[in-house]
Parts: sequence; structure tokens; C-alpha cells
Amino acid sequence: MFSTAGRSVKSGLVAAAVVSSWTWAATLLQSTTVAYEYGISGPFFYASGATVQIILFATLAIELKRRAPNAHTFLEAVRARYGTTVHVVFIVFCLMTNILVTAMLLTGGSAVLTSLTGVNTVAACYLLPIGVVLYTLFGGIKATFLTDYMHTVVIIVVIFIFSFSAYATSDKLGSPGAVYEALVAAGKSHPIEGNAEGSYLTMRSKEGGIFWIINLVGNFGTVFLDNGYYNKAIAASPVHAFPGYVIGGLCWFAIPWLCASTMGMTALALEGSQRLSSEDVTAGLVLPFAAVKLLGHSGAVCTTIMIFMAVTSAFSAQLIAVSSIFTYDIYQAYIDPSAKGKRLVWVSHMTCIFWAVAMASFATGLYYAGIGMGYLYLLMGVIISSAVFPGAMTLIWKHQNWIAAAVSPPLGLAVSLIAWLVTTKTQYGVFNVTTTGSNYPMLAGNVAALLSPIVISPALTFIFGSQNYDYETMRAIRRVDDSDASASTDPELIPSELNPTTQSPAQEDDETRKLNRAALYSRTLTIAMVFCFLILWPIPMYGSSYVFSKKFFTGWVVVGLLWLFCTTFGVVIFPLYEGRESIVRTVRLMGLDLVGRGGRRKAIVGMGEVNQNGESENVSGVQTPVVEKEVLAK
Repeated sequence: MFSTAGRSVKSGLVAAAVVSSWTWAATLLQSTTVAYEYGISGPFFYASGATVQIILFATLAIELKRRAPNAHTFLEAVRARYGTTVHVVFIVFCLMTNILVTAMLLTGGSAVLTSLTGVNTVAACYLLPIGVVLYTLFGGIKATFLTDYMHTVVIIVVIFIFSFSAYATSDKLGSPGAVYEALVAAGKSHPIEGNAEGSYLTMRSKEGGIFWIINLVGNFGTVFLDNGYYNKAIAASPVHAFPGYVIGGLCWFAIPWLCASTMGMTALALEGSQRLSSEDVTAGLVLPFAAVKLLGHSGAVCTTIMIFMAVTSAFSAQLIAVSSIFTYDIYQAYIDPSAKGKRLVWVSHMTCIFWAVAMASFATGLYYAGIGMGYLYLLMGVIISSAVFPGAMTLIWKHQNWIAAAVSPPLGLAVSLIAWLVTTKTQYGVFNVTTTGSNYPMLAGNVAALLSPIVISPALTFIFGSQNYDYETMRAIRRVDDSDASASTDPELIPSELNPTTQSPAQEDDETRKLNRAALYSRTLTIAMVFCFLILWPIPMYGSSYVFSKKFFTGWVVVGLLWLFCTTFGVVIFPLYEGRESIVRTVRLMGLDLVGRGGRRKAIVGMGEVNQNGESENVSGVQTPVVEKEVLAK
């Protein structure tokens, strides 16, 4: 229950949680940085290069629900298929993913807080995780879903404030036309080498295109290897996993696109002759600089709130992901296989505390080493993306054998490190943070990491023979009961996992048909949307070297604003509509408690509803008998 939320979360809340978890500090800071460096192409290259992974992950989410319906983590499915050796390999790569993501959150967030408030950077690294650890310990993944929703609302509101200030109400800018004129002047005073006509108003950007590829590769690793996204797929009811991830991906696109298109362009328009230093740009300080220039003290407050929300929401997802790995894939798998209930929740809690302290210390070390969020963002694909292909094939390709799954990730990592360092040496002749963090070495390392296993894994499968896997061992994964611990901390919730055998064969067949249909839809829809984001939209604009006119730029801004309004509906209003019955019931029961007419309720099963027939209607559409439905009135 702590890690799976009863497997009954609806698509709207899944979408909100995905948007919040994918909205890192880097989402807001790095996207604004590339807008400042490459112009109007930067926000799109960042947003599209990190949206397609979420959309494609919808297919993996469905496959996980089909192949391993009772799994707590993706790694459990890996172990069920391949055994211990491959399991350990993927534990290492998944934990490296969590380390990199958490380090980016803390380095970026602490840099912004130091810039805006003057707080000591080391203190910020340790203070940021405290509140997150507390609410995650008490609520588990349910708490992260609910707080993710609130964080997303706040971030969207702040982006609207920035956008309408820059493009409508500011006395410094106040219209898309004024921003356009300022960008034209900036292109003349300090043109961008490699951009069409040196302009900030074109999608034809050489360095921006290189960043796009690096961004694409790196974010495959941080989605496909981050157990947090599998946690959300597991927590979703079977029929809501696919729409939840698709809605989440489409809604998320507007956040970095509009935020960076607003704040990156604002920084260029208002900076004057004193440009930001390369150190400040790499640290992600373009956004706070633009906010202060645009709104003064209010801009600093808005930025602080927004970055705090982004860091804490994503950090909570990392805590749940890591605690799930340590609990189910290390402790229960190899230390105490008979553990369940309170013991598992205790291990999860201890893992959260240890991880927060360890990562705060690691982020402090990175600060003293001079390594910032921007460097880590470019590096992440080099380190982790070699496990993307064999990991995905675990769920969708029955022929991959255990040797291919075990060897291709570390061998791909070796290839990527060699490509990265050799390119650095040949290009610059010296190794330091600046040279190793340049675009060409990072491009070589990222591409080698993602593509080398595509060759290595099929080759090893051909050499050592196909596994021809039937997925039966994945389906045999048992649900581990932590219901006694959940019930002790929340007496009004008796999880649906308490009785995992309540589905009749007819209900199981109906659920299987729904998942098979969702799998077909997901493959078709995700391919179409990926084609639009990676080919149909950007390539013609890149190839034509078109420089935006004032009218086209105005239209570009309007589309971004409209998209953010759609995001508001998808992840703010829609979850409330889906959960309207639960909200009304909860408010009614709270009212009864306030007037002294409530009592100790034991009727609520999981996250479902009790109908008039005395049955609990799980949000997945499957009815489960009520465990104990009497209400003890005072």
C-alpha cells in the first residue's frame, strides 16, 4: 500500500503526478538556460526532447500491467524473467538514475535559493529534503500523488503570472511585439553562431540541434530507468494507466515550452549590455535573473516558490522509487524473503531517511567540486542510457536472453565513456569540467550509450540463442501484504490488496481484454504523437532556416498560452472531476465528525466506493466485497 496506493489511482491524478514528477528544477531552469543560449528553438527542443519519453512510456506502462500485474517495481519483473545477475545489473543502473536525478534537483534548487535569498548553499542542500521526507514517510505514494497535484497547481499559476506579465501587463515589455523587437536587437548586438542569420528567432540552430539529441537520449534513461514512473503505472488502475501517461505527457509539454519561451526571451530582452556569466548560466540562474528583471521582488518570491515546488515534488517521487527498490528488490529479495507488513514499511521509511541524508551530502560535494545542474543534465545519458533498450525489451521482446540483458548495459556504458572522453581529448586536448561538459563530447557519449545496446543485445541474443519467454514467471509475482501497517496508520483505509483473490475468472478476462485493447491503442497513438513532436513539427522549420516574423512569433506565444490552459484543465480540473464522488463523501464525513455524529469507519476498501449492495466499487471497475462495512456511530 505504501508503494502501490491500492493499484487504483485514476487517470487524471496519474497525469497530475506524472507532470509534477517530470517537472524537475531542470525543467524550469535548464529549459530557460537553453532559450537564453540558443534562442526560440531551445524551449521547443527541450520540451519535445523530454515529452516523447513520457508518451512512449505509456506503452511500457500497459505492458507492465499486462505482463506483471502484481509487481511492486519494474525490477521485480526483471528478476522474475532473468534471475539474480540481471536483477543486480538493473538495480545498479536504476539507482544511478535516481542518484543523478536527485543530485540535479538539489544542485539546481540550492543554487536558485542561494541566488534569490542568500541562504548558504550547503544549508539549502540539507533543508530542501526535510519536509519531503516527512510527508512521504507518513503517506507513502498516496501522499506524493496528492502533494504532486498541489505542487503542479502552484507551478502552473506562477508560469501564468510570468507569461501574462511579459506579454501583456509589464511596463518594461508588455506585448509579444515588444519582446520580438528586443530579440531582434539582441540578435544584432550579439548574434548566435550557428543560428540562421545569427537570430534568436529561428528554429535553425546548430548548437540547439546538438542539445536536442543529447536531451532526447538522456531523458530516455531518466524515464525508462526511473522506478518512480513504474510506481505510478503500478498504482494506476489497469484501465487508467495508459490515458494517464498520455495526458500527462501532452500536458507537461506546455510547462517548459512556455516557461522557457517567456523567461529565456525576457532575460535576453532586459539584460542590456551586462550579459550573464557562463558560470551563472550553467548553474541555471537565467530564470531567477529574468524574474527579478521582470517583476522585481515579486519575481524573486514567485521563482522561489516555483522552484521549491518543483524540487520537492520530484524529490518525493525519487524517495518512493528508491525506497521501493531497497524494500522489494534488495531487502525482501535477498535479506528477508518472508518479510511483510510493518517490517516492509519500516524498511521503506529508513531508506527514505538514509537517501535524503546521503544525497544532500553528495550534492554538497558536487557544489564544492564546481559541478552544477547543467553539467549533470548533459551527463546523465552517458551514464544510464545504455540500459534503456535491454530494459524495454524485457517487457516487449520475448527473445532477449539473460546474457544480452546482463552484458549490454555495462558494455554500453563502457562504450559511452570511451566515446565521451576520446571526443573531449581530440577536441580540446585537456580534461576539465568545461571541456568534458561541452556539446560535442556529450553528444558522442549520449548517442553511444543509447545506440550501442541496440547492436549488442540482438547480437548476443543471436549468438547464445533466443529465450522465447512466455511471461508466466512475471505473472506469478505475488503481491506482498503491507496492509497491517497501512491499517494501523490509517484505520479508515483497508487496502484492496488485503484480499488479492477477489476477482472472478470473468472479471480477470474482462480486465485482460481491456489491457490488450489499451496496448493496441498505445502503440498506435504513441507512434503518431512521437512522429509529430520529432519530425512533423520541428524538421520543416529547421530545414527551411525560417526566421520568425512578428506575427508568427505572436502566434507562437498564443499557442503556448492556449496549451498551458489545456494543461490546467488536464491536470488541475480533470482530476477533481474524476474524484468528485470521493471528495463529496470525504467532505460529508468530515462534517459529521465536526458535529460529533461521526465514528470509526471501517467500511472503505482501498480507494474505492461502497455501493448500496454492500460491495466496494474499486476505481478500476472491478467490484470487491467489503471487508468490514459497519460504521460505529457515537
